Amino acid sequence: MTINPKFRSLIPPLAPEELAQLEANIIADGCRDPLVTWRDMLIDGHNRYDICTRHGIAFKTVEMEFADEEAAMDWMDANQLGRRNLKPEVASILRGRRYNRTKKVAHRPANNGDKVATLPQRTSETLAKEHGVSSRTIIRDGKKAEAVEKLALTNPEAAKAITDGVKKFNEVKREMKKEQLAKPIEKPTGKFRIFYADPPWSYNDKCDAGAVQSGGAEKHYPSMTIPELCALPIKAMAEPDAVLFLWTTSPLLFECAPLFEAWGFKYKACFVWDKVKHNMGHYNSVRHEFLLICTRGSCTPEVVKLFDSVQSIEKTAKHSEKPQEFRDIIDTLYPHGERIELFARAKHKGWNTWGNEA
Repeated sequence: MTINPKFRSLIPPLAPEELAQLEANIIADGCRDPLVTWRDMLIDGHNRYDICTRHGIAFKTVEMEFADEEAAMDWMDANQLGRRNLKPEVASILRGRRYNRTKKVAHRPANNGDKVATLPQRTSETLAKEHGVSSRTIIRDGKKAEAVEKLALTNPEAAKAITDGVKKFNEVKREMKKEQLAKPIEKPTGKFRIFYADPPWSYNDKCDAGAVQSGGAEKHYPSMTIPELCALPIKAMAEPDAVLFLWTTSPLLFECAPLFEAWGFKYKACFVWDKVKHNMGHYNSVRHEFLLICTRGSCTPEVVKLFDSVQSIEKTAKHSEKPQEFRDIIDTLYPHGERIELFARAKHKGWNTWGNEA
């Protein structure tokens, strides 16, 4: 009998106490359930096989018939989903793998007359009914399983932690993102006239940065205190006449002054972003954020166009993401001069960027 590492990797490990109990039962009563094989490769009973081999205990086998490897693996995942005490995160990955195989088989062409896999073409609704979840859950499971499969190519340890149920998928994503954001990045060279900044504010209440349902800023990126932000060399990067557009929130409206002052700017006016959607807060529905306009020297807008100070733009699902419309406003008012976005998440045409995510 062959132990195929690819097949074995599909099996979620037992908890230590479960494995100890299984070993005690087999030593006392023998291996009562036959091990399952396909083409002499073990596909079910890996733990029992290890225990029996170690203690010299006899076991029986039963051979299964599958069209190909994909069908065998689908049976393995379906079989594991019948286990009791299976962690929800592991079950999600198993369901997702089944859904993704279904899609793969549905689009697979015939193979020159060779035997073609005949997995039943399960839709998300069929799998949802089979496993007692919604079809939307099955589709989400598929995306998660696909992401874990890609992760295994670059970080197999992290992927294994998810498939083994040691860590949750979102937990690993947050850890990897924090590791990425913690890497130092080089300070841009030269001087800049236009600054646009959305600082990673640190809040005393770690779930207070944005909507409660989003889990707070700390779950999405490492934050910085106001003294840490003040210490950044922005003042040295600014031209004598410069403008700063600075995002802040209601809890920090009066606390952010030391920041723009440390960077060499003075407050002049602000925009209010009305997010339209309800956003939970301690005292009211906090549907807005402030974009402060601060200047250094003489830097009034080059283009005389009065935009409404209140911009009603529905927020996106992405935590802390700001609408493109505000960057467009800045470009309209200040069409000339070197511009830089601080704490940028992505690169934008005409803008320098300074941010780990970008």
